[in-house]
Amino acid sequence: MNDLHTWLSQQHHGLRTFRTFQQKLETLGQHDPAQRGLCRLLSDVVGSYVEAFDEAPLPVEVADGAYHRLLTLVESLDLHGDAARRLTDINRVATCELWR
Repeated sequence: MNDLHTWLSQQHHGLRTFRTFQQKLETLGQHDPAQRGLCRLLSDVVGSYVEAFDEAPLPVEVADGAYHRLLTLVESLDLHGDAARRLTDINRVATCELWR
């Protein structure tokens, strides 16, 4: 996730960034099967945000807030943590809403 966080921190907060992020999660999940579940869950969170605003006006405040929440979430994930830490991360991702 460090590479994803680094990449994300250098991007604009537009929907294209979120779509590309989903593609990067797909690649990570394919290359690291142990992370596949977390990647899929995180991709679903991002996907619901993209779907909500696809083809609709996206207020700058909403885009900026969602981008910073995603950046903070990705930064907080520990892919090498023990089972309890990983479960905590998964539960946090599962309850995350980027724009509400």
